[in-house]
Amino acid sequence: SGVPVRVNPTGTGWLATAGTGDVLSGLVGALLAGGLAARDAGSAGAYLHGLAGRFAPQPPGASEVAGALTAAWRDVTEG
Repeated sequence: SGVPVRVNPTGTGWLATAGTGDVLSGLVGALLAGGLAARDAGSAGAYLHGLAGRFAPQPPGASEVAGALTAAWRDVTEG
């Protein structure tokens, strides 16, 4: 339909652990509630979730990924 493809370069296989998908869905839901379009919320959420997975101690649980979202946001906004 002429919409460009988006590729997420962040993330790690460690995010395939119990509960981390709940963190992702909560993050995307919050971005949607904040007014982002669905495509943008999904893309931004996946990117931030992947960064948080890298910043969290390995192997991360859901609480570690959630706790690392602040660092991921800071990395994106402050470079």
